[in-house]
Amino acid sequence: MVNPLSHNNEFKKGLYLVPTPIGNLRDITLRAIELLKKSDYVLCEDTRVSKKLLDKFEIKTKLISNHKFNETKNLSKIINLLKENKIISLISDAGTPTVSDPGSILVNECLNQNINVIPLPGPSSVSAAMSVSGFDEKYLFYGFFPEKEKMLKEELDKLSNQSFCIVFFVSPKKINKIIPHLKNYFKNRKILICREISKYYEEFTRYNIDELQPFKNELKGELTLVISEKKLDKKTSHFLNESDKRNIEKMINKLSVKEITNLISQNGKVSKKKIYDYCLKLKNEK
Repeated sequence: MVNPLSHNNEFKKGLYLVPTPIGNLRDITLRAIELLKKSDYVLCEDTRVSKKLLDKFEIKTKLISNHKFNETKNLSKIINLLKENKIISLISDAGTPTVSDPGSILVNECLNQNINVIPLPGPSSVSAAMSVSGFDEKYLFYGFFPEKEKMLKEELDKLSNQSFCIVFFVSPKKINKIIPHLKNYFKNRKILICREISKYYEEFTRYNIDELQPFKNELKGELTLVISEKKLDKKTSHFLNESDKRNIEKMINKLSVKEITNLISQNGKVSKKKIYDYCLKLKNEK
């Protein structure tokens, strides 16, 4: 089959998004190696980390440091190089670039200026974690938790009403801080904690969230968390009854949407999402 992105062994000019191994260097694809060798430049987060990968596969392409602290400053220089029909590859320290990593600023500017942006498939801790979870195949990827506690609670409150599996990233230094929040918002669900995926000491541990306790010793390596799908009560009604609607209408100007949702949901006959959506509908009509 002819590779649609190359002709006569020549790659199309533009920006390539190249996934790199998340642990085991042998997980890099043959196509990624070929492209990195033929690139005019490789943009990377940390040149020291990327040099180890490039040296492993005898890739001599020049590296340009491009991380969250300098990507805006670098933008015009890189765009000019792309306009000169250079082939530039963007990589992160591990995994797929722009996914919880720098790169989106450059990608958006390329799209604005009609410069080719071509993604390559490759290593992903998200798909690896989901594949081994044993949970439902439908999932939401969130990424790293918010730093501020107020925003963290707001986000988890919204996410807890979703019925899908949810995938998070978290550093080992922050996992114990997150655990009480997970227990509060995701009761009666399961969690898979993936550590050091594809490395020698990779580990997959499973817990009922209600029984999850802070770790006594700090874990090593970045963590990928998968929370199981929300089990909906089959007896739960899909519709609000007229009595509930009247009660909501009486409270809508006195209580917050969250407070109303919690009060009405106590009867257990309708999902929180249905109540929440009805409250928003009333708010928008005013």
